[in-house]
Amino acid sequence: MNLRDLSYLVAVADLRSFVQAAEQCCISQPTLSTQIKKMEESLGVKVFERSNKKVLTTELGEQIIASARRVLLEIVHLEELARNAQNPFSGNLRLGAIPTLSTYIFPGLVPFIKKALPELQLILIEEKTDELVSQLKQGQIDAALLALPIREDFLISKKLFDDEFKLAVAADNPMAKKTTIKPEDLLDQQILLLDEGHCLRDQALQICQLKGAEERQDVRATGLETLRQMVRAGTGITFMPTIAINEAETGISYISFTEPVPSRSIGLVWRKTSARTELMLKLVELVSMSIDHLEA
Repeated sequence: MNLRDLSYLVAVADLRSFVQAAEQCCISQPTLSTQIKKMEESLGVKVFERSNKKVLTTELGEQIIASARRVLLEIVHLEELARNAQNPFSGNLRLGAIPTLSTYIFPGLVPFIKKALPELQLILIEEKTDELVSQLKQGQIDAALLALPIREDFLISKKLFDDEFKLAVAADNPMAKKTTIKPEDLLDQQILLLDEGHCLRDQALQICQLKGAEERQDVRATGLETLRQMVRAGTGITFMPTIAINEAETGISYISFTEPVPSRSIGLVWRKTSARTELMLKLVELVSMSIDHLEA
């Protein structure tokens, strides 16, 4: 058994398909199947249950896959240590961000990183929180910009800024005349929210509960830009994070909340075991600089 074979196991477990796993590993499907069968025979256990329609991991197979992941992650860690000894600010940086941040942070952040860290190859990933946490756990990315708190023992986080929410309404909505919004102004209002899986949806639902507003059940958006256009079209009102707001845009009014102003905390998250702590702290500095520049 070698590291390549372990990567085959993990690929099949992740994709639930020998065909897709073979494509990902750049080998033929018969070769991959043969190698995994040899591993099972060597171990004396079945790792996968196979059928014509799907691939399942056995109970013992789950434990073997978990061990394989740890071994592969340690190899990544070893490679990071060696690379970091040469130059902590070189190599690939795989940086993730949730969709409600990436569109607004990445365009301003990339120039700062390229200027400050010219030897770094930046790879950007946009995914929902659960997927980014999973990729961090598996060593597929190095760090992620997420809404805090993230309660995972294997991760460490550094708060970057608070992102306040404002109420977004169409310019011709009667509420657009208000300079601030009080809790009673939202009583029984129908609020447009993002689809399931977005952490911003969960945060907005909490605000709804506090303010007495209700979600409009028949309409949901997959992203903030779609949500913005729905508000502009008069479909409803919504909560918009400040980082996504362009005060100069037309057709929408953004109204501040009275104290206590609802907000989300944004931070950089990475593995506690990462050998790239120096780079992570530099990244915290660069993100903060880019946000200050954005707000200026």
